[in-house]
Amino acid sequence: MTKKKTDFSHFEQSIAELELIVQQLEQGDLSLDQALQQFERGIELSRTSQQQLQTAHQKVQLLVQNAGQDQLEPFVTSEGE
Repeated sequence: MTKKKTDFSHFEQSIAELELIVQQLEQGDLSLDQALQQFERGIELSRTSQQQLQTAHQKVQLLVQNAGQDQLEPFVTSEGE
């Protein structure tokens, strides 16, 4: 049985592109057609990124379970976020 490898290498690029699209849409300088195209691209990037995050989360859960722990503990930064 072969494992399906998920490609996370483009995640950061997708997020950066999504941020650029949001900025362009917020500026309001695009034509309606361009805005719709950018919105469509943004939805596509958002869905892909969400799927990658979900896959990563599932992998972490499996690793933790395989290590003998039952639950994940929330990650807390020093800033309290």
